[in-house]
Amino acid sequence: MVCAAASGCVTVHGEREVLPGASRAEAEQALQDFLTAYNAADKAFDPALDADRVTGSLGAINQAGLKARQTYNPDGNKAHEPLVLDDTTYVIPKKAGWPRWFLADTDSNRDEDGGKLDTRWLVAFVRSGPDALWKASYLAVVPPSQVPDFVLDGDGFATPVEPRDGGLAVPPAELSTAYTGYLSDGEPDVFAPGPATSGWRESRRTEQRAGFSYQYVDQPLTSAAFAPLGLRTEDGGALVFFSSRHFERQTAAKGLKPEVNADVKALLSGEVDSSLTKERLSSQLVHVPRRDAGSGSPAAGKVRVLNRLPGLVAAKGE
Repeated sequence: MVCAAASGCVTVHGEREVLPGASRAEAEQALQDFLTAYNAADKAFDPALDADRVTGSLGAINQAGLKARQTYNPDGNKAHEPLVLDDTTYVIPKKAGWPRWFLADTDSNRDEDGGKLDTRWLVAFVRSGPDALWKASYLAVVPPSQVPDFVLDGDGFATPVEPRDGGLAVPPAELSTAYTGYLSDGEPDVFAPGPATSGWRESRRTEQRAGFSYQYVDQPLTSAAFAPLGLRTEDGGALVFFSSRHFERQTAAKGLKPEVNADVKALLSGEVDSSLTKERLSSQLVHVPRRDAGSGSPAAGKVRVLNRLPGLVAAKGE
């Protein structure tokens, strides 16, 4: 893994000038501010305590989850353990205009399997303007081997990927539409097989309950706080975050009712009689190869989903 830039100042002027997204000091402070707010909110199960430090799909998932847990744990989180993110590499791209952003590649104290499975937490921070706060917009958890080498300039700054970059197998701006189309119809077939692609489509087809029917609607999310963020990698491809929205409607046969758990109940509108619709947001971290990389194996040249972070944000009963 390559260490990224450690210096460079951002001014409030020169919006057309290509500048580092942040200085190292700003990036370090942004991560610390996020951790302080996140831990306070998690301890109290109070979404207001970190609402100004999260945005995008991560923010929506975080806020809905805290709201739900606050409902059935009004005294807070008795099992709270502070999140620690350290051993951090800051991958800071140069770009013109706003928003500006950077990636924090960190080690956490939340490794899976009791610490036996080492992971890296990749947190993308976005600042929408010169007077705005840094906010965490994307989070992905991956093995260290999945963190690529990024293209860096002579000063150690990374190269962002343009949303409409035609040199990639799928331009970042089209990833959410391609992903939701693939989940719905199997087309376009641009994603490598895996749990978040072919596996998810198969589980929708086979994981059914007797007496219930299921409908799924997948919608792209591409604008404003949900815009994709990508960095050029040394293999000619890109590492990209993007968001999507997913609805699951469960309709019961006469005499049956959909099950409503505590999280669903806390976010529920309407009365569950014969149907329940769950709304989830999801963020994906993917590796997008260059457009001419498609040879050698069936998965060559296809987008690989490295991590998917879904969360329930609303539910409706009918």
